[in-house]
Amino acid sequence: MTNQRIDALPPLPARPDDGHKGTFGTVAIVGGAAGMHHDDEFEPTMLGAPALAAMGAIRSGCGLVKIAAPAPIIEQVLTLAPFATGYGLEVDHARTTIAAHAAPVLDELCMTCSVVVAGMGMGNSHATGQIITRLLAQEDCPVVIDADGLNALCDLPGFDRDLRASAVLTPHPGEAKRLLAALSIEADPAGDEAQRIDACTRLAQRLGCVIALKGKGTVVSDGHRVWVCERGTPALAAGGTGDVLAGVIGSIIAQTRQEPAIDLLHAAALGVQAHALAGESWAKSHHDEGGLIASELGDLFPEVMHTLRK
Repeated sequence: MTNQRIDALPPLPARPDDGHKGTFGTVAIVGGAAGMHHDDEFEPTMLGAPALAAMGAIRSGCGLVKIAAPAPIIEQVLTLAPFATGYGLEVDHARTTIAAHAAPVLDELCMTCSVVVAGMGMGNSHATGQIITRLLAQEDCPVVIDADGLNALCDLPGFDRDLRASAVLTPHPGEAKRLLAALSIEADPAGDEAQRIDACTRLAQRLGCVIALKGKGTVVSDGHRVWVCERGTPALAAGGTGDVLAGVIGSIIAQTRQEPAIDLLHAAALGVQAHALAGESWAKSHHDEGGLIASELGDLFPEVMHTLRK
């Protein structure tokens, strides 16, 4: 199948003068892990990932952010993201999120938010797979799945049959390789540009969603159309920048669901472009392409988003 190559992205819509918080959408972030040490299992505490995703979302222009994270860490997450509203998810004796107790919270977020961004720092527990499966099975709210959420899918036989949500998946090459293997698709997400386009489009076709295959020359495809990012910098090769990107993509989806709407492929591509331009801006101001801390991207997004509205 020949894919349509997209060379130019649409501009982001202008922000109306009479806009309010509701105008620009609400992004829900589901992520984080409270840390677990039980028998031979160990999971570190991860509270930065949902906070970074929330920061990416608010700094790229959404109106509101809600964060659902394990109850033992939710206050610390909100300290890093004080602009957000927090939902503490109940955990068991091993500090693992209890998926059954999280279900009502997830359902409420899907009903009240413009988009749900999930998976960042959730760890590899069985509960992660249950939470991601629940989100992907609903049809009323777009979802963005990143990081541990993607790895959890690989352990769920037949997960592609349960995917009904309008979804954007944001794997790096390692995560994409695991997804492809789980689906018995032979493709190389770490190869040259042609191989990466092939891997991305085949994965998108199989899952019926948008894939943003990260890396140098990030590829975004819905299985029929494909866009390749030509911007960026090695400075973005730092922990946490992917969490920020997931939040930015969610934010753009939230802001562009109203007419004139932008579809998920273009929203994901604009998020990737904004992230790349912010990285370039950091590298230029610091005269280097190393040493970036993911949270430093936040202050750079307003100017970048202004540029993308032109």
